Amino acid sequence: MSDLILHHYPVSPFAEKIRLILGHKQLAWKSVLIPMVMPKPELTALTGGYRKTPVLQIGADLYCDTALICDVLEHLAPAPTLYPAANKGAARIVAQWADSALFPVAMAYNFQPAGVAQVFAGAPTEVLQAFVADRTAMRGGAARMASADATGAYKSYLRRLANMLQGQDYLFGEQPCVADFAAYHPLWFTQERTPALTGIFDPTPEVLAWMARMKAIGHGTSSQCSAEEALQLAHSATPATLPDEGFQDEHGLPLGSAVVIAADNFGQEPTEGELVAATRTRLTLRRTDARAGTVHVHFPRVGFTLKKAVA
Repeated sequence: MSDLILHHYPVSPFAEKIRLILGHKQLAWKSVLIPMVMPKPELTALTGGYRKTPVLQIGADLYCDTALICDVLEHLAPAPTLYPAANKGAARIVAQWADSALFPVAMAYNFQPAGVAQVFAGAPTEVLQAFVADRTAMRGGAARMASADATGAYKSYLRRLANMLQGQDYLFGEQPCVADFAAYHPLWFTQERTPALTGIFDPTPEVLAWMARMKAIGHGTSSQCSAEEALQLAHSATPATLPDEGFQDEHGLPLGSAVVIAADNFGQEPTEGELVAATRTRLTLRRTDARAGTVHVHFPRVGFTLKKAVA
């Protein structure tokens, strides 16, 4: 197996989700640190436009979105499983809720003034300004939820998690699954980056105990890798043979079409390339870059749109 290369930055919550899964599965991985805001020239040379964090690279294959990265890691290391047979569908649904509903509420709570002061303590004003401008662009100009509304919703969500944890160590039993890693990462940011705001956890001791168990999993074994090295590795590699999972056409676009894939809401920077796979669960583009060579960029179907490229 080629090296697992994670393109991330230390304070990224979604990257923490994957770092913990790598630790849970005891996989060795290489760490490429990327900027927190655009531009990200080395990353986008690999992905063709996708800029969200993290991205998993295996040779000349780039996997975007943590839902897909979870599936890839599960395939590489099936045990311990992220998807327990008895709760496979429910675990995926809770994970999707955590990523799409819990995460934005938690981050709106975290980025109230007291949280911002801790996250950017000691940083020049222009760093904060650049971050605000970058995330505003990623939201397409939409306003962030007001902190008061976020606080109320966050408290409700924490109570729901506490209810799930009553009488058991993890959300679906005695072992962590994909739902645990997805629900943990926005709470991790509150605890680790905005400690002035951690009083919100006090009414839910079950959640606090669970968070301690999740943190103890750790990140496994990692080593540093430069962005330039990652580009060279992609350039010297050949994309893996695509599995024969069948072509599922939902758009009237045959394989070989020039298409554009983009997230359906947050961070909608497009990636253009040749459609080389469209399965039940994922979409794959082939693209060529002067620095990265020929690569395959993979996206999950859920959360992304596919359109014909404009000539």
